[in-house]
Amino acid sequence: MAAYEWYFARCQAGREDSVCKQLIKRLAAAGLEGNIPQILVPVEKVTDLRAGKKRIVKKKLYPGYLMIQADLSDPECPEAIKARSTLKSTRGFGEFLGMGGEPTPIPEDEVASILARMSESEDRPKVAIGLKKGDVVKVKSGAFDGFDGAVDEINPDKGTVRVIVTIFGRPTPVELEYWEVEAV
Repeated sequence: MAAYEWYFARCQAGREDSVCKQLIKRLAAAGLEGNIPQILVPVEKVTDLRAGKKRIVKKKLYPGYLMIQADLSDPECPEAIKARSTLKSTRGFGEFLGMGGEPTPIPEDEVASILARMSESEDRPKVAIGLKKGDVVKVKSGAFDGFDGAVDEINPDKGTVRVIVTIFGRPTPVELEYWEVEAV
């Protein structure tokens, strides 16, 4: 019985999807799906605002890395050797993460967390808010249109930002939608 574990492997940044597809294709052609049943590009879906329009985009959780489920328990097994050489000979594929050139499995709880994060974002994409606490922003709509303020709190689940604006010389917290403000 195969002892599948998950591993991280380096690949050429920016080409994760194409390297993943190429690996899957080459492993299938060599009949090695039994040793490496899954290769994933860890991504989450986020809602992004560009040019005033909301759109859902895939954001890589670990740019430059792939997650590979494989049976590498027996390094002397001919199929394992063939599978590793097929991976290494694919353009854009780097190395497995590990000590001394030997792949180190990802702990099961970490794998579960990554896979849960990926599937959760499938159902309910997160909001990508390109701001952080302390950023100076300008309010661009609503009752506070034209006011400047500092970001006090960000709530990505609700897609809101709390901004401290000065009204009549007093700092006042205002809760706004993320798209109602822009960085100055």
